[in-house]
Amino acid sequence: MVVTSFKVNLMKTRVTDQGIIIPKEMLNGAEEVDIQKQEDRLIIVPVSPTLPESSSDPLYELGAHPVSIDVDDASIHHDRYLNVS
Repeated sequence: MVVTSFKVNLMKTRVTDQGIIIPKEMLNGAEEVDIQKQEDRLIIVPVSPTLPESSSDPLYELGAHPVSIDVDDASIHHDRYLNVS
């Protein structure tokens, strides 16, 4: 049996006309958060300032090394020209 322990930080706050205030130290230094509503719960996820997906997603590399070719539809049909065997 594997037992995982973790620290849970709980906070109780009053809801005002504007909403609630969440202390910044609970957001792990994030400058932006995603707020999701799932049934009767709000899930607040700090967004990383640098997106780790960008280094692993080849879509972010599209256009990083442009070349000149004699076609006028490369931006529309780029996958035709990228997958040339």
